Amino acid sequence: MSKIIKYVFYDIVRSKIVLAYTAFLLLLTLGLFGLGGNADKAVLSLLNLVLLTVPLISIVFATTHFYNSYEFMELLVAQPIARKKIFMSQYLGVACSLSGAFLLGIGVPLLLFGAGGTGLYLLATGVLITFIFVGMAFLACVLTRDKAKGIGVALLLWFYFALIYDGMVLFFLYSFSDYPLETPTLVLTALNPIDLGRIMVLLNLDISALMGYTGAMYKSILGSLWGIALAFGLMLLWVVVPVLSSSRLFSKRDM
Repeated sequence: MSKIIKYVFYDIVRSKIVLAYTAFLLLLTLGLFGLGGNADKAVLSLLNLVLLTVPLISIVFATTHFYNSYEFMELLVAQPIARKKIFMSQYLGVACSLSGAFLLGIGVPLLLFGAGGTGLYLLATGVLITFIFVGMAFLACVLTRDKAKGIGVALLLWFYFALIYDGMVLFFLYSFSDYPLETPTLVLTALNPIDLGRIMVLLNLDISALMGYTGAMYKSILGSLWGIALAFGLMLLWVVVPVLSSSRLFSKRDM
């Protein structure tokens, strides 16, 4: 399994797309810190961009890689190797390579400009978001063998979590504003990994006005280390569930 992970990892790291992704994040981070002056403001601006671009790149790249590697996986299936090991090797190879690109592109400038604890939360969020959306991409690929449909489902998932979901939550909160909504707000927030990632970073800052409605509500209820720990645990759950589901489907499907 480790040999397959290394092969996938080194193959992806040499990809021009991953190199361009790393360079884009590096230039973006350097530009924001160069223009910002204040580390916290730069991290806030970077957070909004990370929560849009990292899921998109992760889910599109992972989907494309899965379909392009289908013949290689068929070859591995013909060998005495468990399907779960093949699937997990592919998943870990893609997720680790994209996470490495993210850490290199974002982490180096954060260390240079001294972003502190907030920067570490941003790095942790970006890595978790990468693992989550790579898992979603693999789940979309396992559900259908058609490449166009798989990429369409993956883009729909990104569009839903990044753009549509918050609008639906706001509509729900506005429609039922006369009722106590603390518990429903927590539940609705837990159903979106991007909102959870935003909360992990912004709960470390005293800037509730910039968090958006759901984030501000979450801060008012769980503005403590327990709230951050809960958000972190829920994001880990978002990593595990899609990966285990897609791994089980991959093990049963007919290649």
